[in-house]
Amino acid sequence: MTDTRPYVPALGRPELTGLYDTVIALMTRERVWRAALQALVDPRPGETILDVGCGTGAFAVMLKRACPTARVIGVDPDSDILRRAAAKAVAAGVEIEWRQAMGDRLAAVAAPGSLDKVVSSLVLHQCPMPMKSAILRAAHDALKPGGQLLIADYGLQRTALMRLLFRQVQMVDGFEYTTPNACGVLLPLMAEAGFAPVEERRVIPTLTGSFSLYAARRPLEP
Repeated sequence: MTDTRPYVPALGRPELTGLYDTVIALMTRERVWRAALQALVDPRPGETILDVGCGTGAFAVMLKRACPTARVIGVDPDSDILRRAAAKAVAAGVEIEWRQAMGDRLAAVAAPGSLDKVVSSLVLHQCPMPMKSAILRAAHDALKPGGQLLIADYGLQRTALMRLLFRQVQMVDGFEYTTPNACGVLLPLMAEAGFAPVEERRVIPTLTGSFSLYAARRPLEP
């Protein structure tokens, strides 16, 4: 059944999707945080890695290039952006599985307990609180025991300057959805979803506020 629930498009409005890659490159120090996230993910041969809210596929393509024998799955609710992602993968000469689904419906994409790693970038700040929690729970359930969740997103905005710069994002994506991220909600939400340990590994200042890189693990079963 087609999921008709609303979601926030990549740049807040569907007509801006074509500008997404350019805006992210110019405004977020994309090369820095994507390289740092890739280092955290550290894709290995034979692993299955799922990118929640894969957008135009930039990070999924990076992962596949870094480890061609890893299985990479890109999931996004936006059919238009998935078409762009598929074209990007073809241009890069890599094979990635693209699936249209909301981030809380990962069970429709991957069997529970089947994934080695789940990654997400620039997704959770666009979601209402119940969806943030639901995506994290879905990621937890989809991972193997000991599997990892790696996230790059706007986190706690620690300084007045970063809070001011982050208002640009809030005016596009909405204050209701973005304010919890700016107040540091993601670490406790990951813990509530069952991950342990949960860590903020790095903070990267950008022209749109600070990015946080998070690492969490589904505990090994007793």
